[in-house]
Amino acid sequence: MIKISLGKIFLLIFVLVHNLFAKDENTIVIAGPMASVSHPIIHMVEQNALKDIGKKVEFKLWNNPDELRALILKKEVDFIALPTNVAANLYNKGVDLKLLNVSIWGILGLVSRDKNLKSIEDFKNKEIIVPFRADMPDIVIQALIKKSGLDIKNDFKLQYVATPVDAMQMLILRRADHALLAEPAISIALRKTGSFPVKLIAPDLYRSINLQEEWGRLYKIEAKIPQAGLAIIGDTNGKEELISKVLAEYDKSLAWYKNNKEEASKLVVKTLPMLEEKGLADSIEHVRFENINAINSKKDLEFFFDILMQNDSKLIGGKLPNEDFYYK
Repeated sequence: MIKISLGKIFLLIFVLVHNLFAKDENTIVIAGPMASVSHPIIHMVEQNALKDIGKKVEFKLWNNPDELRALILKKEVDFIALPTNVAANLYNKGVDLKLLNVSIWGILGLVSRDKNLKSIEDFKNKEIIVPFRADMPDIVIQALIKKSGLDIKNDFKLQYVATPVDAMQMLILRRADHALLAEPAISIALRKTGSFPVKLIAPDLYRSINLQEEWGRLYKIEAKIPQAGLAIIGDTNGKEELISKVLAEYDKSLAWYKNNKEEASKLVVKTLPMLEEKGLADSIEHVRFENINAINSKKDLEFFFDILMQNDSKLIGGKLPNEDFYYK
């Protein structure tokens, strides 16, 4: 009779479990939020975009920075799609990553029941519903209010809610008149209020101001904000071909996404069913996509990070990221 020690049994179980959950070295995992920055990745998966270099693409959804940190800690991800300030924050806290590109330069806007409000100044003395207190959208609108010469506490009432869905529900149920949202939530909210039976009770809503255009007007620069892109996790040595291929395929899928709105929205909603297909299709023309590599985005990023630093330095980890943050 063959005897196996308890220690060997535990070792065997460990090896089996490790092999079961270990990341396949031929699979490139790209994690991302449900936001627009991730949508071209879903097309990359569908197209098997890395087959030419013998790799398979897998997309993993992250819903908040804590989930993203867990994926990184467990070494379950190769690339991440994320807001630029989150990338800077992780980098400044010691995560080994490099920003590869910026592809999202405009997703923020105000939705209002009043179609005559056209600037930040027009919202003086108004209550604005804002999801995610102290997150990027909140800091952007606060920076714009300050730059316009108005006072956040005396001239505005910013009411914070937990999620964009909460903000949308308050608009639809007439509990609020104005809200700060990002695409595709803006387009989805407008679709919901225009569809039966919601339109029987919901107010008329309008796209009010584009925060990127206000950013350009008030800071006297181009009307765009470097909001999200791709980063790579870990050492980049020997990965130049992979990085180049991922960026090239992302660029192709981004172009396809912009030019095939209905088909793209159908594809994305299969993976992210919490989104609404027609609203997502509407949103594509209202997002400013511009795929620029990280080093060429540095000037815009540092201007943006400086503004964030002035309002809440914790948003980017307390300091501007150094040169090694940018993939060259």
